Amino acid sequence: MTIIKLNAIDSTNSYLRQLCDTIPVDDMTIVVADFQNKGRGLMGTAWNSEKGKNLTYSVFKRHVCFLVDRNFYVSMVTSLALIKTLKRFKIRDLSIKWPNDILAGNKKICGILIENVIKRNQLEISIIGIGLNVNQHNFVNLPNASSMKKLTGSVFNLDKVLRVFQKEIKTYFEILKHEEYELLKNEYERNLFQQKKKSQFKMPSGNVMTGIIEGVNEQGELIIRDHDGIKTSYGFKELELIY
Repeated sequence: MTIIKLNAIDSTNSYLRQLCDTIPVDDMTIVVADFQNKGRGLMGTAWNSEKGKNLTYSVFKRHVCFLVDRNFYVSMVTSLALIKTLKRFKIRDLSIKWPNDILAGNKKICGILIENVIKRNQLEISIIGIGLNVNQHNFVNLPNASSMKKLTGSVFNLDKVLRVFQKEIKTYFEILKHEEYELLKNEYERNLFQQKKKSQFKMPSGNVMTGIIEGVNEQGELIIRDHDGIKTSYGFKELELIY
């Protein structure tokens, strides 16, 4: 597995996408940068990170015969690999805030942005962007953010954390390759933040809805049971979990 290290870049996702348009890129190549000046999160949000303190990187994944309607399994695999990695470093109380933020307690420690290339109704390539807060301690105007150092008081070797993640995501992609969808979905749901608990959700209209998270469907939509026992599936643009 190839690792490309950069000092500073606008976005590792953008760099990797431009690279694979130019030359052949090996499967599972990782591009990691000390600093991103245009790091991006889900739905166009910015990802801010102190230079040299955290892991900001992207993974190139090539798929074979993978139907586009199962693309959320890439998010599941990535989230689970990150959970397993963080557990290796004794980070506790981990969960996945749907669709793919990683929390420790109720604090965000990691974000994921996945960009896919689709051809003829098949997922051909995924570029998986990850921002993992490792050694940063202060988060100005980000009250819901935390890091491995802030949670444990220890300073972590960035290369070691990345190597552990490499191993874990390779393992989970092997599970996906063998089409063990139910196993991955069940593990993802077991790690969902607020699973089986009453939660509040903000709708695009501004209205707030109360319901219980039951899990996700194969398209990655969140399944919520309302007070009448009716289950409804929602895409990530259709509601926001309030926490």
